[in-house]
Amino acid sequence: MSLLTILEFPDPRLRTVAEPVEQVNDEVRRLVDDLFETMYAAKGIGLAATQVDVHRRVLVVDVSEDRSDPQVFINPEILHRAEPGPTQEGCLSVPGIYDDVERPTHIRVRALGRDGRQFELEAKGLMAVCIQHEMDHLQGKLFVDYLSELKRQRIRKRLDKERKLRASRPAQSEAGVPVI
Repeated sequence: MSLLTILEFPDPRLRTVAEPVEQVNDEVRRLVDDLFETMYAAKGIGLAATQVDVHRRVLVVDVSEDRSDPQVFINPEILHRAEPGPTQEGCLSVPGIYDDVERPTHIRVRALGRDGRQFELEAKGLMAVCIQHEMDHLQGKLFVDYLSELKRQRIRKRLDKERKLRASRPAQSEAGVPVI
């Protein structure tokens, strides 16, 4: 397994639309393993392949407190969405930023699992929000796209400033709150 580099907003590669996976093979399973390793190391609860500059329709999620419920979604599609409601989101590609987004908190999704078999899942609450958030990444969309242009500009400036600060300091480990 490998720890992968997570792209950060406003990197244009985050806007790439992911291609469907034609066959779930060892290469795809290795990507899944790398995504989990990267997500857990970053203290996240979801990660899409697009965020690590692999433009395939693969995402992983684990919203459990103890990392005991890893979920894999290959070529996911939403079959049903309930009425949207407000949720607060963060993102590993937009570190340290949290804001309210309107999303359904109850969905039905169909995807392929790590074994290549198709399944359907009824997801509620945080799991539903997380799946939709990661599926947006596969379409080249970020949660900040749901915010006003003014907020996006402020976020971009803040992240640029923080990147410059990090680049001028010696490398340090960062402790963080789990984000999607």
